[in-house]
Amino acid sequence: MTDELRSAVRGRLDAVDARASEVVRSSTGENMISRLGTADWLSLGALFWAWVGAILFVSGEPNWAIVAVLAGFAFDKADGYYARKTGTASAFGRQIDSFIDIFAYLVSAALLYHVALAPNPVVSAVVGFVVLTFGGLRLIRHNSEGFGDDSGTSYYHGTTVVHTHLVVLANYFLLQFVPLWNGWVAGATIVAVCPLMTSDYKAYKTDAGHVLVGVAGVLTVVGCLALEFGVV
Repeated sequence: MTDELRSAVRGRLDAVDARASEVVRSSTGENMISRLGTADWLSLGALFWAWVGAILFVSGEPNWAIVAVLAGFAFDKADGYYARKTGTASAFGRQIDSFIDIFAYLVSAALLYHVALAPNPVVSAVVGFVVLTFGGLRLIRHNSEGFGDDSGTSYYHGTTVVHTHLVVLANYFLLQFVPLWNGWVAGATIVAVCPLMTSDYKAYKTDAGHVLVGVAGVLTVVGCLALEFGVV
């Protein structure tokens, strides 16, 4: 290879490297990857498990999919805890968290209904659209307005995407154990609770609430494994 050819190749590679760097560079001039802290990487862990759950849902494995999504839930809770504990919470991190919540709670809830509950594709499309619409608006409002405060206790404006996800999970188990329960009833209950995410309801952020949600998650995993292995 001649010196001129080497120089041309090197120039081309340098140009490609420069363009690749611009792809991940933010408007502040920083590399986007370098801006990610430990809490943000925990959030991305939640995204990974949400994606694993999505693959399992479309593969017809709802029980394992729910377990994977709940693993993502654990990562989602860990990122907030770590950020508060270390004083590294930021507006950037909250944007990442809300972005991942779309997949961890809303898309997974819509997929669970579609795969395991929906009586037909049309109903699934409607219910999934309602979940994504109200859930998305709820996350946008939270990013814009933040938490409310009531005598020193923080609260969410409206029910959260986690609450809606729990309603879909409850319908999944009701369908397994209640003979009269069906996809139509499940769809009606899900659609009915979705507007609460954009309501003025105060969902207080308390330690007791976190414990209850954690216990519900563990019981859900146990229930899914029991169904998967034919224990119940």
